[in-house]
Amino acid sequence: MNRIITGDTIKIIIGADKGKTGKVLKVLPKESSALVEGIGVKERHIKPNRANPKGGKKQIHVPISLSKLALVVDEKTGKTTRVGYAKNADGKTVRLARKLNNREVK
Repeated sequence: MNRIITGDTIKIIIGADKGKTGKVLKVLPKESSALVEGIGVKERHIKPNRANPKGGKKQIHVPISLSKLALVVDEKTGKTTRVGYAKNADGKTVRLARKLNNREVK
């Protein structure tokens, strides 16, 4: 199970984009990385072909390692937390925010 899932608001804790926040667009568990909205956007050069005779540039998202991301639990203050797992009363596995005294994460 991933500790960060699609739709979560995250904060980057390491690297050139340190301190930026964004929404997770897609998680790539096999690569242990995620695509984050507005972060890691690069330009790819396109060769001319029949469909596009001029060629040009195209915007692509570059995945960011999950180890560089932290889950944001309070959007106003930007407070982040680690995530754990536990079983609730129904027997379902739920995500818990460690800094919020193991309160469930939506």
